[in-house]
Amino acid sequence: MSTPQGARARARIEVTAAIKGEARRQLAAEGAARLSLRAVARELGMVSSALYRYFPSRDDLLTALIIDAYNSLGEAAEAADAKAGDIAPARRWVAVCEEVRRWALAHPHEYALIYGSPVPGYSAPETTIPPAARVGVLLIGIVRDAYGRHGVARTRLPGELEPEARRMAAELAPDLPPEAVTALVAAWAQLYGLVGFELFGQFNNVVEEREAFFRHAAAQLAHGVGLVFP
Repeated sequence: MSTPQGARARARIEVTAAIKGEARRQLAAEGAARLSLRAVARELGMVSSALYRYFPSRDDLLTALIIDAYNSLGEAAEAADAKAGDIAPARRWVAVCEEVRRWALAHPHEYALIYGSPVPGYSAPETTIPPAARVGVLLIGIVRDAYGRHGVARTRLPGELEPEARRMAAELAPDLPPEAVTALVAAWAQLYGLVGFELFGQFNNVVEEREAFFRHAAAQLAHGVGLVFP
């Protein structure tokens, strides 16, 4: 038998999902900068004061959408890695990168929310950091596995970069060589740059065979972090 508390909890979940769904529709139509709680409430037939009980401000709603987007992307990447199974780390890397691209193409507005232009007046809270890190943590794990089991190709860093490389390694992956962590940070940025260029039109009239081009670029990123294809 359903309890009043259980019914209220289900109703809250349903209303929260409806609010987020309408907000995503507005993101697609107007962009994140024009997201409005009043407009969301109006489209859902709610009074603004009722919506504020779910999301006290526009920034709270944006944060929820951002966390959902990061988690959706992270889950997709993790599932791709799990599906790849026990194959060479370089091939796992490419599989994860390809899944990031697929997710972005399927969710362009959510991708733009998390990797597009900053929303004026919005500052993401620390609660967004763990979801945002999921893909990066996964890629670090692939390199860590290669370093422990298969070995990685190591390159020397210029002397001027060594202190910064050691700092990044200490913060991000103390068990990996500083040169590997430096390459990982660069590859992380390049991955999202490649996806963003395709998604936002910079490859128009430049790259026609996008999938093959991306797969090759992802393999080059794998080489850059020291992964070796069998």
